[in-house]
Amino acid sequence: MSFRPLHDRILVRRVESQEKTKGGIIIPDTAKEKPSEGEVVAVGTGTRNEAGQIQALDVKAGDRILFGKWSGTEIKINGEDLLIMKESDVLGIIDAQAAQMIAA
Repeated sequence: MSFRPLHDRILVRRVESQEKTKGGIIIPDTAKEKPSEGEVVAVGTGTRNEAGQIQALDVKAGDRILFGKWSGTEIKINGEDLLIMKESDVLGIIDAQAAQMIAA
């Protein structure tokens, strides 16, 4: 099954957080917060401006993003948990160098 979001919506896969703190303490599943970082899977065509022209979105498929804690609607596609959210819910795009620093 293929899915394409409409207008200014994007489809996001959450990136799992680490299971240990920097001090080596293992965090149980029940104490973990849902990550607010994800990878964009698909994007809509964009929104129409006042002139009626379609304005493309700033994010694209494959971008790593940060989003608000309560952003988006959780859905399940092909057994995978994903989020649909508006582009305005995205706080920022993480570039490759920053992603490596966060993971370390």
